[in-house]
Amino acid sequence: MAGWNTSDIPDQSGRTAVVTGANSGIGYPTARALAERGAHVVLACRDESRAVRALDRLRAEVPDARAEFIRLDLGDLGSVGDFAAAYRREHDDLALLINNAGVMAVPRGRTTDGFETQFGVNHLGHFALTGLLLPLLLGTPGARVVSVSSTMHAAANIDITDLNNERKYGRWTAYGRSKTANLLFVHELARRLAAIDSEVVAAAAHPGYAATNLQTASAHKEGRTAVERFMRIGNRYFAQSAEAGALPTLYAATAPDVRPDSFTGPAFLGWRGSPAKSWRAPWTLDDRAGEMLWEESERLTGTVYEDLKR
Repeated sequence: MAGWNTSDIPDQSGRTAVVTGANSGIGYPTARALAERGAHVVLACRDESRAVRALDRLRAEVPDARAEFIRLDLGDLGSVGDFAAAYRREHDDLALLINNAGVMAVPRGRTTDGFETQFGVNHLGHFALTGLLLPLLLGTPGARVVSVSSTMHAAANIDITDLNNERKYGRWTAYGRSKTANLLFVHELARRLAAIDSEVVAAAAHPGYAATNLQTASAHKEGRTAVERFMRIGNRYFAQSAEAGALPTLYAATAPDVRPDSFTGPAFLGWRGSPAKSWRAPWTLDDRAGEMLWEESERLTGTVYEDLKR
Protein backbone atom coordinates (compact mmCIF):
# COMPACT_ATOMS: atom_id res chain seq x y z
CA MET A 1 0.00 0.00 0.00
CA ALA A 2 2.99 2.32 0.43
CA GLY A 3 2.64 5.38 -1.77
CA TRP A 4 -0.80 4.32 -3.04
CA ASN A 5 -2.74 7.22 -4.53
CA THR A 6 -5.59 7.94 -6.91
CA SER A 7 -3.48 7.10 -9.96
CA ASP A 8 -3.47 3.50 -8.72
CA ILE A 9 -7.26 3.20 -8.88
CA PRO A 10 -8.17 0.60 -11.53
CA ASP A 11 -10.34 1.66 -14.44
CA GLN A 12 -13.92 2.06 -13.23
CA SER A 13 -15.58 2.44 -16.63
CA GLY A 14 -18.98 0.77 -16.77
CA ARG A 15 -19.32 0.74 -12.97
CA THR A 16 -21.74 2.80 -10.92
CA ALA A 17 -20.86 4.17 -7.47
CA VAL A 18 -23.15 5.68 -4.85
CA VAL A 19 -21.34 8.00 -2.44
CA THR A 20 -23.32 9.30 0.52
CA GLY A 21 -22.37 12.77 1.70
CA ALA A 22 -20.56 13.39 -1.57
CA ASN A 23 -20.94 17.17 -1.54
CA SER A 24 -18.29 17.87 1.13
CA GLY A 25 -15.63 16.47 3.47
CA ILE A 26 -13.89 13.36 2.15
CA GLY A 27 -17.04 12.47 0.23
CA TYR A 28 -16.40 14.95 -2.58
CA PRO A 29 -12.80 13.89 -3.36
CA THR A 30 -13.98 10.27 -3.17
CA ALA A 31 -16.66 10.92 -5.79
CA ARG A 32 -14.30 12.98 -7.95
CA ALA A 33 -11.56 10.32 -7.96
CA LEU A 34 -14.04 7.62 -8.97
CA ALA A 35 -15.42 9.85 -11.73
CA GLU A 36 -11.89 10.52 -12.97
CA ARG A 37 -11.39 6.78 -13.34
CA GLY A 38 -14.58 6.40 -15.37
CA ALA A 39 -17.25 5.46 -12.84
CA HIS A 40 -20.78 6.79 -13.08
CA VAL A 41 -21.09 8.52 -9.71
CA VAL A 42 -24.31 9.18 -7.81
CA LEU A 43 -24.02 11.97 -5.25
CA ALA A 44 -26.37 10.96 -2.44
CA CYS A 45 -26.78 14.09 -0.33
CA ARG A 46 -29.32 15.71 1.98
CA ASP A 47 -28.91 19.38 1.02
CA GLU A 48 -29.98 19.86 -2.59
CA SER A 49 -28.36 23.27 -3.14
CA ARG A 50 -25.00 22.08 -1.82
CA ALA A 51 -25.25 18.89 -3.85
CA VAL A 52 -25.98 20.80 -7.05
CA ARG A 53 -22.98 23.05 -6.44
CA ALA A 54 -20.83 19.96 -5.86
CA LEU A 55 -22.15 18.38 -9.04
CA ASP A 56 -21.35 21.54 -11.02
CA ARG A 57 -17.85 21.61 -9.52
CA LEU A 58 -17.32 17.95 -10.35
CA ARG A 59 -18.32 18.46 -13.96
CA ALA A 60 -16.01 21.47 -14.21
CA GLU A 61 -13.06 19.58 -12.73
CA VAL A 62 -13.78 16.34 -14.62
CA PRO A 63 -15.32 17.49 -17.93
CA ASP A 64 -16.20 13.97 -19.08
CA ALA A 65 -17.61 12.94 -15.70
CA ARG A 66 -20.74 10.82 -15.63
CA ALA A 67 -22.49 11.96 -12.47
CA GLU A 68 -25.90 12.71 -11.03
CA PHE A 69 -27.53 13.79 -7.78
CA ILE A 70 -30.28 11.92 -5.94
CA ARG A 71 -31.45 13.36 -2.63
CA LEU A 72 -30.84 11.26 0.47
CA ASP A 73 -31.48 12.20 4.09
CA LEU A 74 -30.06 9.42 6.27
CA GLY A 75 -31.94 10.81 9.24
CA ASP A 76 -35.26 10.00 7.60
CA LEU A 77 -36.01 6.37 6.70
CA GLY A 78 -38.70 7.56 4.30
CA SER A 79 -36.05 9.48 2.39
CA VAL A 80 -33.80 6.41 2.39
CA GLY A 81 -36.62 4.41 0.82
CA ASP A 82 -37.29 7.15 -1.73
CA PHE A 83 -33.62 7.24 -2.69
CA ALA A 84 -33.47 3.48 -3.19
CA ALA A 85 -36.62 3.55 -5.31
CA ALA A 86 -35.32 6.44 -7.42
CA TYR A 87 -31.99 4.70 -7.92
CA ARG A 88 -33.62 1.42 -8.96
CA ARG A 89 -35.78 3.23 -11.53
CA GLU A 90 -32.67 4.41 -13.37
CA HIS A 91 -30.12 1.66 -12.65
CA ASP A 92 -30.16 -2.12 -12.64
CA ASP A 93 -26.74 -2.63 -11.08
CA LEU A 94 -24.50 -1.16 -8.36
CA ALA A 95 -20.76 -1.75 -8.17
CA LEU A 96 -19.80 0.49 -5.24
CA LEU A 97 -21.79 1.69 -2.25
CA ILE A 98 -19.72 4.13 -0.21
CA ASN A 99 -21.40 4.72 3.16
CA ASN A 100 -19.52 7.93 3.87
CA ALA A 101 -21.93 10.54 5.26
CA GLY A 102 -22.13 11.20 8.96
CA VAL A 103 -22.45 13.64 11.82
CA MET A 104 -19.98 14.05 14.66
CA ALA A 105 -20.37 15.03 18.31
CA VAL A 106 -23.70 16.82 17.87
CA PRO A 107 -25.98 17.73 20.79
CA ARG A 108 -28.65 15.25 21.84
CA GLY A 109 -31.26 15.13 19.13
CA ARG A 110 -33.63 12.88 17.23
CA THR A 111 -33.98 11.79 13.65
CA THR A 112 -37.31 12.00 11.86
CA ASP A 113 -38.06 8.47 13.07
CA GLY A 114 -37.14 9.18 16.69
CA PHE A 115 -33.66 7.66 16.87
CA GLU A 116 -30.74 9.37 18.61
CA THR A 117 -29.18 11.48 15.86
CA GLN A 118 -25.68 10.02 15.65
CA PHE A 119 -26.79 6.39 15.90
CA GLY A 120 -29.68 7.06 13.51
CA VAL A 121 -27.71 8.87 10.82
CA ASN A 122 -24.32 7.18 11.06
CA HIS A 123 -25.55 3.61 11.45
CA LEU A 124 -29.27 3.01 10.98
CA GLY A 125 -29.64 5.15 7.86
CA HIS A 126 -26.76 3.35 6.16
CA PHE A 127 -27.99 -0.03 7.39
CA ALA A 128 -31.36 0.59 5.72
CA LEU A 129 -29.78 1.99 2.56
CA THR A 130 -27.47 -1.00 2.15
CA GLY A 131 -30.31 -3.44 2.71
CA LEU A 132 -32.54 -1.78 0.13
CA LEU A 133 -29.75 -1.75 -2.47
CA LEU A 134 -28.38 -5.20 -1.62
CA PRO A 135 -30.14 -7.08 -4.47
CA LEU A 136 -28.37 -4.83 -7.00
CA LEU A 137 -25.02 -5.31 -5.24
CA LEU A 138 -25.46 -9.08 -5.24
CA GLY A 139 -26.15 -9.03 -8.96
CA THR A 140 -23.13 -6.91 -9.90
CA PRO A 141 -19.74 -8.60 -10.45
CA GLY A 142 -17.03 -7.18 -8.21
CA ALA A 143 -19.41 -5.16 -6.06
CA ARG A 144 -18.26 -3.66 -2.77
CA VAL A 145 -19.77 -1.92 0.24
CA VAL A 146 -17.41 0.43 2.07
CA SER A 147 -18.45 1.96 5.38
CA VAL A 148 -16.49 4.91 6.74
CA SER A 149 -15.79 4.59 10.45
CA SER A 150 -13.29 6.45 12.64
CA THR A 151 -10.47 5.87 15.10
CA MET A 152 -12.93 7.37 17.58
CA HIS A 153 -14.74 4.02 17.57
CA ALA A 154 -12.21 3.13 20.28
CA ALA A 155 -13.86 5.66 22.61
CA ALA A 156 -16.92 3.50 23.21
CA ASN A 157 -18.44 0.12 22.56
CA ILE A 158 -22.14 -0.05 21.77
CA ASP A 159 -24.62 -0.79 24.55
CA ILE A 160 -27.10 -3.18 23.00
CA THR A 161 -29.58 -2.39 25.78
CA ASP A 162 -29.36 1.36 25.12
CA LEU A 163 -28.61 1.86 21.44
CA ASN A 164 -30.33 5.25 21.42
CA ASN A 165 -28.32 6.55 24.39
CA GLU A 166 -31.44 7.13 26.46
CA ARG A 167 -29.90 6.67 29.92
CA LYS A 168 -27.05 9.14 29.57
CA TYR A 169 -25.94 11.22 26.63
CA GLY A 170 -22.39 12.33 25.94
CA ARG A 171 -21.80 13.64 22.44
CA TRP A 172 -18.39 11.99 22.02
CA THR A 173 -19.47 8.70 23.58
CA ALA A 174 -22.47 8.60 21.26
CA TYR A 175 -20.22 9.31 18.31
CA GLY A 176 -17.80 6.54 19.30
CA ARG A 177 -20.68 4.12 19.66
CA SER A 178 -22.00 4.99 16.21
CA LYS A 179 -18.56 4.39 14.69
CA THR A 180 -18.29 1.06 16.53
CA ALA A 181 -21.70 0.24 15.03
CA ASN A 182 -20.28 0.94 11.56
CA LEU A 183 -17.50 -1.61 12.12
CA LEU A 184 -19.81 -4.21 13.66
CA PHE A 185 -22.14 -3.78 10.69
CA VAL A 186 -19.29 -4.47 8.25
CA HIS A 187 -18.18 -7.45 10.34
CA GLU A 188 -21.64 -9.02 10.36
CA LEU A 189 -22.37 -8.12 6.72
CA ALA A 190 -19.12 -9.81 5.66
CA ARG A 191 -20.03 -12.92 7.67
CA ARG A 192 -23.50 -13.11 6.13
CA LEU A 193 -22.21 -12.57 2.61
CA ALA A 194 -19.68 -15.37 3.12
CA ALA A 195 -22.44 -17.66 4.36
CA ILE A 196 -24.23 -17.44 0.98
CA ASP A 197 -20.93 -17.63 -0.96
CA SER A 198 -21.34 -14.09 -2.29
CA GLU A 199 -18.34 -12.36 -3.80
CA VAL A 200 -19.54 -8.93 -2.65
CA VAL A 201 -16.84 -7.41 -0.43
CA ALA A 202 -17.87 -5.51 2.71
CA ALA A 203 -15.00 -3.45 4.08
CA ALA A 204 -14.39 -0.42 6.27
CA ALA A 205 -12.10 2.60 6.18
CA HIS A 206 -11.33 5.75 8.12
CA PRO A 207 -9.69 9.04 7.07
CA GLY A 208 -7.43 9.60 10.07
CA TYR A 209 -7.26 13.29 10.89
CA ALA A 210 -8.46 15.03 7.75
CA ALA A 211 -9.34 18.70 7.42
CA THR A 212 -13.08 18.69 6.71
CA ASN A 213 -16.19 20.53 7.85
CA LEU A 214 -17.11 17.56 10.06
CA GLN A 215 -14.98 18.91 12.91
CA THR A 216 -16.42 22.42 12.84
CA ALA A 217 -20.04 21.98 11.71
CA SER A 218 -21.57 21.22 15.10
CA ALA A 219 -19.64 23.93 16.97
CA HIS A 220 -20.52 26.50 14.31
CA LYS A 221 -24.20 25.60 14.39
CA GLU A 222 -24.29 25.83 18.20
CA GLY A 223 -22.34 29.07 18.34
CA ARG A 224 -19.48 27.51 20.33
CA THR A 225 -16.92 29.88 18.85
CA ALA A 226 -13.98 28.79 21.04
CA VAL A 227 -14.44 25.15 20.07
CA GLU A 228 -14.88 26.06 16.41
CA ARG A 229 -11.69 28.15 16.50
CA PHE A 230 -9.76 25.31 18.14
CA MET A 231 -10.96 22.85 15.50
CA ARG A 232 -10.03 25.19 12.68
CA ILE A 233 -6.51 25.58 14.07
CA GLY A 234 -6.18 21.80 14.25
CA ASN A 235 -7.41 21.42 10.68
CA ARG A 236 -4.97 24.05 9.45
CA TYR A 237 -1.80 22.94 11.19
CA PHE A 238 -2.13 19.24 12.02
CA ALA A 239 -4.64 17.58 9.71
CA GLN A 240 -4.00 16.14 6.29
CA SER A 241 -6.10 17.30 3.37
CA ALA A 242 -9.55 15.94 2.60
CA GLU A 243 -8.07 14.46 -0.58
CA ALA A 244 -5.53 12.51 1.48
CA GLY A 245 -8.24 11.53 3.94
CA ALA A 246 -10.27 10.02 1.10
CA LEU A 247 -7.48 7.65 0.07
CA PRO A 248 -8.29 4.85 2.57
CA THR A 249 -11.91 4.83 1.38
CA LEU A 250 -10.82 4.74 -2.25
CA TYR A 251 -8.36 1.96 -1.51
CA ALA A 252 -11.03 -0.12 0.24
CA ALA A 253 -13.39 0.50 -2.69
CA THR A 254 -11.04 -0.31 -5.55
CA ALA A 255 -7.74 -1.99 -4.65
CA PRO A 256 -7.60 -5.62 -5.83
CA ASP A 257 -6.24 -7.09 -2.59
CA VAL A 258 -8.94 -5.77 -0.21
CA ARG A 259 -10.34 -8.50 2.00
CA PRO A 260 -13.85 -8.74 3.48
CA ASP A 261 -14.12 -7.11 6.93
CA SER A 262 -10.81 -5.28 6.48
CA PHE A 263 -10.27 -1.84 8.04
CA THR A 264 -8.07 0.61 6.13
CA GLY A 265 -6.70 3.91 7.42
CA PRO A 266 -3.66 6.18 7.13
CA ALA A 267 -0.34 4.45 7.78
CA PHE A 268 1.23 6.92 10.24
CA LEU A 269 -0.33 6.31 13.67
CA GLY A 270 -3.73 6.01 11.98
CA TRP A 271 -3.52 9.77 11.55
CA ARG A 272 -2.07 10.55 8.13
CA GLY A 273 -0.21 8.99 5.23
CA SER A 274 -0.79 6.28 2.64
CA PRO A 275 -3.56 3.69 3.13
CA ALA A 276 -2.62 0.78 5.40
CA LYS A 277 -4.23 -1.88 7.54
CA SER A 278 -5.70 -0.15 10.60
CA TRP A 279 -6.00 -1.25 14.21
CA ARG A 280 -9.53 -1.80 15.47
CA ALA A 281 -10.94 -2.44 18.91
CA PRO A 282 -11.56 -6.14 19.62
CA TRP A 283 -15.23 -5.51 20.34
CA THR A 284 -15.74 -4.64 16.65
CA LEU A 285 -14.93 -8.27 15.79
CA ASP A 286 -17.40 -9.81 18.25
CA ASP A 287 -19.67 -12.17 16.31
CA ARG A 288 -22.44 -12.16 18.91
CA ALA A 289 -22.45 -8.37 19.23
CA GLY A 290 -22.61 -8.03 15.45
CA GLU A 291 -25.51 -10.43 15.27
CA MET A 292 -27.45 -8.68 18.03
CA LEU A 293 -26.87 -5.25 16.50
CA TRP A 294 -28.01 -6.60 13.12
CA GLU A 295 -31.22 -8.03 14.57
CA GLU A 296 -32.01 -4.78 16.39
CA SER A 297 -31.20 -2.73 13.29
CA GLU A 298 -33.61 -4.79 11.19
CA ARG A 299 -36.29 -4.33 13.85
CA LEU A 300 -35.76 -0.58 14.25
CA THR A 301 -35.56 0.24 10.54
CA GLY A 302 -37.97 -2.35 9.21
CA THR A 303 -35.35 -3.24 6.59
CA VAL A 304 -34.91 -7.01 6.47
CA TYR A 305 -32.05 -8.49 4.47
CA GLU A 306 -34.04 -11.35 2.99
CA ASP A 307 -31.25 -12.37 0.59
CA LEU A 308 -28.93 -12.99 3.54
CA LYS A 309 -31.31 -14.98 5.71
CA ARG A 310 -29.64 -18.10 7.05
